[in-house]
Amino acid sequence: MALMNKVQNIVVLYGWRRNAFLLSSSRSISTFATGCDNRILKSPSLVSLDFPDVWSSSSTNYSEPVMDKLASEHTARIIDGKQVAEEIISKVANEVTRMKKTSGEVPGLGVILVGERKDSIIYVHNKIKACEEAGIKFKLTEFSDNCTDDEVCDAIMQFNVDPSFHGILVQLPLPQHLNEEKILNVVKFDKDVDGFHPMNMGNLAMRGREPLFIPCTPKGCVELLIRYGVEIMGKKAVVIGRSNIVGLPASLLLQRHHATVTVVTALTSNPEEITREADILISGVGVPNMVRGSWVKPGAVVVDVGTYPIEDKSCEQGYRLIGDVCYEEASRVASLITPVPGGVGPMTVAMLLYNTLESAARKYNFVLTS
Repeated sequence: MALMNKVQNIVVLYGWRRNAFLLSSSRSISTFATGCDNRILKSPSLVSLDFPDVWSSSSTNYSEPVMDKLASEHTARIIDGKQVAEEIISKVANEVTRMKKTSGEVPGLGVILVGERKDSIIYVHNKIKACEEAGIKFKLTEFSDNCTDDEVCDAIMQFNVDPSFHGILVQLPLPQHLNEEKILNVVKFDKDVDGFHPMNMGNLAMRGREPLFIPCTPKGCVELLIRYGVEIMGKKAVVIGRSNIVGLPASLLLQRHHATVTVVTALTSNPEEITREADILISGVGVPNMVRGSWVKPGAVVVDVGTYPIEDKSCEQGYRLIGDVCYEEASRVASLITPVPGGVGPMTVAMLLYNTLESAARKYNFVLTS
């Protein structure tokens, strides 16, 4: 009964009245907690505890930097993800050329795009461009918003059995009517260059195990930290968000690098106090300017994974991108910071290309030199 009351209090505390899922989940938990069944253990299933993180992403929550917080003359050093990504893609291209000369083969990446989300289309375009630069074979399969699970799964199966494709990527998010878990589970384990297969995530979580692929965005974040000389071992790291794409694998990867990791969720009551303790702060929830300068410990390293379009008629596209972190404020406090755009985004693409190259190298027993 105490567990049921705790869940209901959380629902009221965080104003998730709109989310019927939480209420139904609290009821299901009560059947375990009240001892009304004959189960050996009273603990609920983990899936029943999977309350979604509801981060408000409305543009009405966007607020400009507070000018009196910008008085400091200190400015953080910029982590240039674009430059690092270009260096990595150039080396990938060299390896692809060498692979083609020695084996007559090149890496192949199959991508599935469902619907017409502008951000997804832009991301896929960037991946196509990067593959062309690196000499990686690329094939895009597109579906309309009203396609079925089976149609998407059939397309994945075609990539699964085609030996010329060494990596498969399903562009997320998918339309809500599609079963994302079912679809991603169809991707062959040894072609899961996104690193989302349960086997890859499980191996990432377990000491002594090596995943075939590490999810691209967290892998890119840590690569930037390493290249900029940031010490991870023994440091306090805070990850804001726990999505399967960014937050969860980022926290697991930082633990594998021996950081002391705390995860801030939408249910965390004192996020600002927690983030101010972080030597390394990573945020990836897509809420514009949520992380203010007051959230950042002086001298901390800030990695902003979030992207959010803000209307700006002065820009050619009619909008500009900002991140979860209020850059103008945080850069006055942090020692290192990633910009948006030009920070983590290009690194995600570079890691995807590297994972695809690694998959092909594994198949052809090709030894990478760089």
